[in-house]
Amino acid sequence: MKLDIPPGDFAGYIFDCDGTLVDTMPLHYRAWDKAMQAAGLKGTLSEELFYSLGGMPTRKVAAVFAKHYGLTIDVDWVFHHKEEYFLEMQAEMKVIKPVVDFAKKLHGAKPMSVASGGPKPVVKKTLELMHLADLFPVVVTPEDVAHGKPAPDMFLLAAQKMGVPPEKCLVFEDAGPGFEAAIAAGMQFVRVPSRTT
Repeated sequence: MKLDIPPGDFAGYIFDCDGTLVDTMPLHYRAWDKAMQAAGLKGTLSEELFYSLGGMPTRKVAAVFAKHYGLTIDVDWVFHHKEEYFLEMQAEMKVIKPVVDFAKKLHGAKPMSVASGGPKPVVKKTLELMHLADLFPVVVTPEDVAHGKPAPDMFLLAAQKMGVPPEKCLVFEDAGPGFEAAIAAGMQFVRVPSRTT
């Protein structure tokens, strides 16, 4: 994988976690599939739909799935079960080396943060397990803002916490809602291919 880094003098760097720093998307898909089937889904969850929602807050994803399949679900119940299933699979996680190598080169030179659609305890645990927590003193998740991705709130808060103007930040992202959020925040972004087909 070759990262296409745009030219420019960036003062701060914001990384999504799942599918960008850590190859977790296939695990999240399996966890969602299991949780949605437990909530009444007949058959298999659409991978296309799942990948199109990357970066969105977990509860919002549950609501989108329910609407798409015409299911009435308890969003909180699905949220908790999905995260439990995911945590059971965390031993299978691997870092996405080109992105992590890039972040390690910047460590100590430029401020860096994580802005992820996952629940804060799960994101922090993922970073710890992958020995990445020390690289990112700032971690922003949907709990910290009024609106998750594709709204710009998380990226703007990450920039503020790093003390960097939004237009001087470069975002690393793997999915549509994250790209939209970066554009809305006035930030350039690097597209990280997270889906291996």
